[in-house]
Amino acid sequence: MSNTPIASDDFHFYEPAKGHGLAHDPFKAIVGPRPIGWISSRDAQGRVNLAPYSFFNAFFDKPPIIAFGSAGWKNRTSNKDSVSNIEATGEFVANLVTKPLAEAMNKTAATVPHEVDEFTLAGLTPAPCRQVKVPRVAESPTALECRLLQVLQLQDLDGNRLDGWMIIGQVVGVHINRAYISNGLFDAAAARPIMRSGYMADYFEATPETMFRMNRPG
Repeated sequence: MSNTPIASDDFHFYEPAKGHGLAHDPFKAIVGPRPIGWISSRDAQGRVNLAPYSFFNAFFDKPPIIAFGSAGWKNRTSNKDSVSNIEATGEFVANLVTKPLAEAMNKTAATVPHEVDEFTLAGLTPAPCRQVKVPRVAESPTALECRLLQVLQLQDLDGNRLDGWMIIGQVVGVHINRAYISNGLFDAAAARPIMRSGYMADYFEATPETMFRMNRPG
């Protein structure tokens, strides 16, 4: 690590409320790469939805808790029905997106009517789950069956309610393709998961070559 002082002029600074002054908003690129929440859900009538979310991650492990964020209760720009479906049924599944599944995942981001089944649209196989009635993506190496804990509407510093929602779920069932279990460990790098970067078409891929190990001190 260099001991050379870094001058403040070496940094571009901006206040988000006043604009970033760059060609494109860098926020999503800075907070990234991010895992993709490929969320399958169903409505009260049993119609299935499958949609990717770039704001997704794990937040606790005992019990395992995950969450994803949605711009809109029913996203008007992409017809993502996940939030309304999950609020109605209390269930969802998070499927792992890998490089071989990238094109299929991208197809499920298309704007389609509510009644369109994204599994069929993307040529994917719905597989039954054990603890929830929502199907998982059979082609995905792993899937997390979840039950809803909370639906939170986001607010800004002024207390204004935003058209943004955080869906928090507890994992009640885990599926792992045995082909990716080695010496009792899930080989995440072998599965080749992909992650979202900041701009419209940018992704990262995790591979065995890019993985490294570093033990915590103490």
